[in-house]
Amino acid sequence: MRITSTSCICPVLVCLCFVQRCYGAAHHGSIKVTRNQTKHIEGETEVHHRPKRGWVWNQFFVLEEHMGPDPQYVGKLHSNSDKGDGSVKYILTGEGAGTIFIIDDTTGDIHSTKSLDREQKTHYVLHAQAIDRRTNKPLEPESEFIIKVQDINDNAPKFTDGPYIVTVPEMSEMGTSVLQVTATDADDPTYGNSARVVYSILQGQPYFSVDPKTGIIRTALHNMDREAREHYSVVIQAKDMAGQVGGLSGSTTVNITLTDVNDNPPRFPKKHYQLYVPESAQVGSAVGKIKANDADTGSNADMKYTIINGDGSGVFSISTDQETREGILSLKKPLNYEKKKSYTLNIEGANTHLDFRFSHLGPFKDVTMLKIIVGDVDEPPLFTMPSYFMEVYENVKIGTAVGTVMAQDPDTTNSLVRYFIDHNTEEDRYFTIDASTGTIKTAKIFDREETPWYNITVAASEIDNPGLVSRVPVGIRILDVNDNPPELAREYDVVVCENAKPGQVIQTITATDKDNTANGARFHFFLDEALSLNPNFTLRDNEDNTASILTRRRRYSRSTQELYYLPVVISDGGVPPLSSSSMLTVRVCACERDGRVRTCHTEAFLSSAGLSTGALIAILLCIVILLAIVVLFITLRRSKKEPLIISEEDVRENVVTYDDEGGGEEDTEAFDITALRNPSAAEELKYRRDVHPEVKPEPRHHPFLSLDSIDVHEFIKQRLAEADLDPSVPPYDSLQTYAYEGHRSEAGSISSLDSATTHSDQDYNYLGDWGPEFKKLAELYGEMESERTT
Repeated sequence: MRITSTSCICPVLVCLCFVQRCYGAAHHGSIKVTRNQTKHIEGETEVHHRPKRGWVWNQFFVLEEHMGPDPQYVGKLHSNSDKGDGSVKYILTGEGAGTIFIIDDTTGDIHSTKSLDREQKTHYVLHAQAIDRRTNKPLEPESEFIIKVQDINDNAPKFTDGPYIVTVPEMSEMGTSVLQVTATDADDPTYGNSARVVYSILQGQPYFSVDPKTGIIRTALHNMDREAREHYSVVIQAKDMAGQVGGLSGSTTVNITLTDVNDNPPRFPKKHYQLYVPESAQVGSAVGKIKANDADTGSNADMKYTIINGDGSGVFSISTDQETREGILSLKKPLNYEKKKSYTLNIEGANTHLDFRFSHLGPFKDVTMLKIIVGDVDEPPLFTMPSYFMEVYENVKIGTAVGTVMAQDPDTTNSLVRYFIDHNTEEDRYFTIDASTGTIKTAKIFDREETPWYNITVAASEIDNPGLVSRVPVGIRILDVNDNPPELAREYDVVVCENAKPGQVIQTITATDKDNTANGARFHFFLDEALSLNPNFTLRDNEDNTASILTRRRRYSRSTQELYYLPVVISDGGVPPLSSSSMLTVRVCACERDGRVRTCHTEAFLSSAGLSTGALIAILLCIVILLAIVVLFITLRRSKKEPLIISEEDVRENVVTYDDEGGGEEDTEAFDITALRNPSAAEELKYRRDVHPEVKPEPRHHPFLSLDSIDVHEFIKQRLAEADLDPSVPPYDSLQTYAYEGHRSEAGSISSLDSATTHSDQDYNYLGDWGPEFKKLAELYGEMESERTT
């Protein structure tokens, strides 16, 4: 089969079709296909030969955007097996088969039924096959071929990022790059000039130009001035087909703004200015403004104003307002029309940010002259001092002179001045002032300890013009006199322990004085000399404004006297000296050995515990019940021991009765007394030492209890069983006495048998650790030891 394409319309396509057909005739000429031939010769077997492909394939081309009323002819399929009798059927499968591409199954002609767009799909892959119409068997193997969509110039160039906004500095060199724009064309760039784009400028000349190939926009003039024109709108066109006639085009807008550079120096509108300033202007206030114009913007227009010379440079100052770029003229010193009526200033305005590329356009500063006229005004009186300070002693009489203020009229008229006090606060009413002389006097008796300082305001006005008033602050300090005696710094709770020693410090006291330290910085303490010598306590002046109370004897008793009173006299060192007497109360208390107070009253012990009467009764009842239980227990134990008592009439020879508490060596020779006194010591069976057993019994094991839990009754039963089973013991009963009292207690024995022979060898300090029940015993032994030491 051969494929024939007839879609050659333009000369280029005609050439391509011609080459294609020549190529197909030379290389894929009609190959005749013969069916599998079989020779039937007698005596020979049937021979099968491989059939040859009877059709060829190639690429088909179809133009995009076909708008004709009839389907577009694509090409033809033909097989050598086709004899033109209609026995061959052509079948087309693959992409678009039956929808976009249809085939005449008899002739093999292929048509396109729809308009195709190369930008959506560039080619289609299909499969062709020739079959026998009668048998529906393939005459040839299935073959694959491609239908390519041929491009036409149906897409205009587009600027995907437009419109553009860009800036370029003013005064830039010609040819300075501004921006590069790029347009894209959806047509096939490999086929013809459909996608070959060139750039041109439609609007914006002669200020800017564009490179036709790269799309780079550049400045086309020298020294473009922002102050002359700031904004430009440039229209750029992109045209395909290399800009030829018939090509498609697209355009975009580029908005270009010239940014400012410092290429304009500041300039004052005038070379001479005049300013009127009244002499009453306050120091530090703004008295005028001046401004130099600068055509630049932003930081390029920032400037600084300075006074470069003139006779008023010491009286006036100038600063720069950063927002308005104005020079603010302020007053540094007060003006006086009577002394100087005008001043001259030379003011300079200069840029602060310079661009040295444009220094040839300078200098970037300007100077102007300012003449200041001082205006004469009627001024209020002027005090000789900005403030006054005065002193007066406390307790002086009403009407005592404190001090004098003075004010004068600064004008040439020199009007008389009247003084008065502004009664704005209560303090202003404590003083009066002479309206003519300005002498301030007291209006009350002052107490420095109550208010040590007063602040008043004195005003002065002209008699001829009372509306012009000036004011001055006056501070008055109240001086101290020694009019307050010293006192104890606080209420003292003085306590002395019953076991205090002579010369012991029981309290340190201090004093205070409301007067100034100059009137009594040193206090003196002593007992009232009008009273007799105190036998119980004494007072010692420590010479540091404190005093110590000391005991004069040993052993104070609450039962004898619970409170003592000690009169203390305190004097200061003022002129004249003042003194006061205070009565100190000393309480007698019971204290610990380390000096801590335990109780100061008889009922304090019970009340400190916080127990009510009902609780105390309940505690006493519990104690009584416990005592009754103990007595009953002792009685029961004595009744159980009575059957063990041996009567004196018992004549058994081995029973020995002792009437004394201790025995000699003869009655301990036969038995091991240690084992009988402590069950814990008897861990194994022991035999008598006076009789040697003939037959040693086998060891016996008994389930003894632990040593900590051994009971005496159980121990006796064990010993009785051992005696019954021992063959070496005499055949009569033996009475054994046990003196075991139990395990050792934590407190130890209080028996005097092992005590020291002399008092000096015994230390009774441990009695203080046994609790409140032994406190009194500890105090008694402590006092005895103290007396022995003394």
